Amino acid sequence: MVHAKVTIKNPTGLHLRPAGQFYESAVKFSSKIMVEKTSKNKIISANAKSVLSILGACIKSGDEITITCDGEDEDEALREMARIVEEGLGE
Repeated sequence: MVHAKVTIKNPTGLHLRPAGQFYESAVKFSSKIMVEKTSKNKIISANAKSVLSILGACIKSGDEITITCDGEDEDEALREMARIVEEGLGE
């Protein structure tokens, strides 16, 4: 299991289009990929392989998230998921 903290840079957060891009990248990997953020002392988790789960986490611009990958391709998955967030998810 590997994880990394990244900050959402795109101005609109993970609304439908960037959440879809995040999802499309996640489903390419066999590893389980989860996203967590802390809001008001509560941890909110989302399955990166579910657009509805990502949208339900209400991840906004400036939020710090933790991406956790667990599985046979976890290192590659983590690098790719962190990269797309750092590049602004196409925005």
